Parts: sequence; structure tokens; C-alpha cells
Amino acid sequence: MKIISYNLRKHSASGELVALCERYAVDVLCLQELDTQDMPSAIGDLKLADSTTRNRLGLAVYYRHDRFEALETRTFSLKKSLHDRLLTPAHERLIGTRLYDREGQRELIVASFHAAPLTALNSLRRHQIHSALGELWQLGPGLPTIMVGDYNYPVFKENLSNKVRESGYDLTLSDKRTYTRYKFFRGHFDLATSVGLDIESVETLPRGTSDHMPILVTAAYGPDAAALRATASGAVTPDFII
Repeated sequence: MKIISYNLRKHSASGELVALCERYAVDVLCLQELDTQDMPSAIGDLKLADSTTRNRLGLAVYYRHDRFEALETRTFSLKKSLHDRLLTPAHERLIGTRLYDREGQRELIVASFHAAPLTALNSLRRHQIHSALGELWQLGPGLPTIMVGDYNYPVFKENLSNKVRESGYDLTLSDKRTYTRYKFFRGHFDLATSVGLDIESVETLPRGTSDHMPILVTAAYGPDAAALRATASGAVTPDFII
């Protein structure tokens, strides 16, 4: 299964998507900072599951319609940063889709996530990640789940990774940095959090128009997600310490 996550930088990289999906034979496409009023119902062989609606620059999930069936899609509001409250509001920072995989004959959850901007504290972004995982668990309890996107987490990723791992999830960085625009804010901003899936690789793709580089996640079904969660925390919902 191949999943691309791409922050389009205020929709500027939208013209790259058809070629990108064709080149890498993508199964699922997760987007951030797209103009939700200017997105097609299909990109190549990928069909739009849904997009956020409460802010113009939002999120979307596309899926290969000959392999998957979209059963349900939900958008979610997460705790707001000061930037969201005073400047450019971002009412929805998560969209999750429950898919039926005809090839694998099972269901899974795929989500596109966009954390608060760099003006916020890491503690707020950890709160958003915690809440996002909880919402996705409610969308598909026990299902294999992958949440990809722009985590805006410049430093102390080892601390975040440990907290995520303690709750039964894996946090996976790509092979190269995904954001290099500013001297003091460079690194792996675009990440993948998963449970019940074996992440075979996360590859940083060549730079396009955006200030973020897209990432390509290659994944396969792994151990039962519910069993992993129970083993990690003894609970049925994400509970890592914020």
C-alpha cells in the first residue's frame, strides 16, 4: 500500500498531483493546505473521499477507487493555538476516512493531519496528536490506522516518539528532511503515526513548488491493532501523557 502526504503550501503545488500519483502508483493521497473550493472530485485514478469545509485552506483524502471503498469520512476540530484564534482560523486539523480494502479484504483508517503552526508550543501539538488518535480510534476501534501529515514538530521528536510508542503507536520519520525553507526550522516535519501496520519505508520525494517535500509511505498490514493498544497501555483509547 502506497500513501503520499503533501502540504501544498496554500494550494500552490496542486498542479503537481496528477503526475505525482501516476509516477509512484499511489493508493491513497493525503493533502494539507489545499483550497477546498478548487479541488477536483478525482485526481487521476484517485477519488475524493472528502475534504474539510470550515476553512478555505484545509485537508483532503483521495483513494484508489478500484481497490478501496470509502465507508465513512469525518472531519475533526482540535485544540486551537493562539495563531488560530487571532490570525488565520483553522477549525479542522484532521480528516479521517474508513476504507474497505478489497485486495486485503479488511478495513482500515487513513487520515490527513495538520498540526498547529510553529508559533505554538510542542505541548499543544502533542495535545492535538493525542486528540487526533482518540478521534480516529472512535472512527474505527481496533482497525489498522495511519495518520500522515504536517506535524510541525521541529525539535524533541524522540520525546514525542517515546510517548506515542508507549500508547501502542509507531511514529515514523522519512529518510530525508522534508522542510528546509528557514535556517532555524529545518527537519522532518511530515511524519506518519500508525498502529496495526508495518511501515516498510517512508521516502522523502523531490521538492516541488511547496516549501514541504511530499513523503511516500509504503505499508503492509501487521499485527492486530487492538491487541497492540491493549498490550501497550491496558486501555482501549490513546492515553499517552501530554
